[in-house]
Amino acid sequence: MQSELFAELFSVLLYVLIAAVLTVGGLAAEYASLQYFGAGDSMAALWLAGAGLVMLYAGLYGVGYGKVLSRFV
Repeated sequence: MQSELFAELFSVLLYVLIAAVLTVGGLAAEYASLQYFGAGDSMAALWLAGAGLVMLYAGLYGVGYGKVLSRFV
């Protein structure tokens, strides 16, 4: 019984950690995109903006909502 609870808790915590890393990475990419855009390097800014959006989507919706919240709702 306790090993099943520990396994479930471990998997939820792992998904929360993955979602947090993806979300923070996405925010960092978006911030870097704004910095590159301000410096005039629009190609790098657009690339980072796209990568940041994908990371934010994966972190918030894919893992956060799809894996973590679906276990509790």
